[in-house]
Amino acid sequence: MLTAKGEVEDKVTGLDLGANDYLTKPFDARELLARLRAITRAQTEHGSSQLSVGNITLDRATFELSSPTGSICLANKEFQMLELMMSNPRQLISSERFLERLWGYDSEADVSVVWVYISYLRKKLAMLQANVQIKATRNAGYCLEEQK
Repeated sequence: MLTAKGEVEDKVTGLDLGANDYLTKPFDARELLARLRAITRAQTEHGSSQLSVGNITLDRATFELSSPTGSICLANKEFQMLELMMSNPRQLISSERFLERLWGYDSEADVSVVWVYISYLRKKLAMLQANVQIKATRNAGYCLEEQK
């Protein structure tokens, strides 16, 4: 997060809301670049190329979603949405967060585009006979959870 708000409470709030880092303005470009290298390094060292939830596996290198019954290659936005949900299983992700994260703050995309991609993903999960589902919570968001 890059902001002019430098109070401790602002930093705590920003980090608690999901920021991986918090940098206040004014800043030195060398510090920003060093922080980006550190975050990238941490993700590469700890990150696996595969995410698994239930009986499905998402390969980050090939955009392939697989289950014991088969596999399918996902489109870019489908992949990004599912990756976000699989990285945060059972955690609600709002439509607004999907829009900001995948389409960007400046996008004119409407929330209905999120609904469309959720529908695509549900069909693909059903086709693969996944034991996970995308659960919708009215006015709150979506989460990925294992079926019982």
